[in-house]
Amino acid sequence: MSFTTPSGERVRCSAATEDKTQAQEFHDKLKAESWRVVKLGDKPKRTWDEAAYKWLMETQDKKTHHDDVAKINWLQQFFRGKYLDELTRDVIAGIGELKRKETSPATANRLLALICSILRRAALDWEWIDKPPVIKLYREAKRRVRYLSATQASILIQELPQHLADMVTFSLATGLRRSNVTKLEWSQVDMQRNVAWIHGDQAKAGKPIHVTLNATAIAVLTRQIGKHPRSVFSYKGKPITQVNTKAWYKALKRADIEDFRWHDLRHTWASWLTQNGVPLNVIQEMGAWESAEMVRRYAHLAPEQFAQHARILDGVLNVTNLAQSK
Repeated sequence: MSFTTPSGERVRCSAATEDKTQAQEFHDKLKAESWRVVKLGDKPKRTWDEAAYKWLMETQDKKTHHDDVAKINWLQQFFRGKYLDELTRDVIAGIGELKRKETSPATANRLLALICSILRRAALDWEWIDKPPVIKLYREAKRRVRYLSATQASILIQELPQHLADMVTFSLATGLRRSNVTKLEWSQVDMQRNVAWIHGDQAKAGKPIHVTLNATAIAVLTRQIGKHPRSVFSYKGKPITQVNTKAWYKALKRADIEDFRWHDLRHTWASWLTQNGVPLNVIQEMGAWESAEMVRRYAHLAPEQFAQHARILDGVLNVTNLAQSK
């Protein structure tokens, strides 16, 4: 597209579409807008395309940057060429409903959250619009807690090939996420002090994680010494990058374990700690969860811990009852 504004400024840009009719509409819209800005002193109206592009440029360091690109590419079929003030609550809610029907409430919420983030920045940081629309998210089902008993874990480990058995054992001993185990390097391990660490750019929350290595974890690490110069876990001289293999699924089947993901090893670690009296705030710190809400899912596994605290009131109430009876 190419045109000259009333102030003499030359505008040349792409309409981001191969449809000539759409391109012409976008061209006419921009030209009319430039006239209103110069002649009437209106605030320049910005398009979704400008906002989405600026957002992607400013958030390239986000871990979910590629996910944002994919979401915005999907949204272009609906938002291309639209001014930001045209993206009302009803319009956005309609897009959310389309996505919810295609996928799930959780996936639709991630899309809606991205739209809200872009429009919020457009309002508060860039001052392109007066205020962002308020978007209501969908109610999501509570996240499940799937964990193994100690007996089930033992059977699964026996059914796995040694390299996967070691990684499962290490995961159960540390509670680390899959990527933190597969990408663990010897430079992140100090076996003299029984500690390991996950760098901030490797952690889901973006903050470094301190890992206390118990005897089980140390035993697993000891078996890996000399197998690879850099990566802790390797197979036939190469770093292990994939764990959801045929061997993993076949072992689950032989162990008669259903509906179990690798990430559930982390749930198992937290569940075992909870059942053995470790306070939830300690588990939150050890597991590097940002919010206490993420750890409350394990609270129902610690009835005895809460019972101990509840029994404190028995003594208080007994004193009160004695005082009343006198």
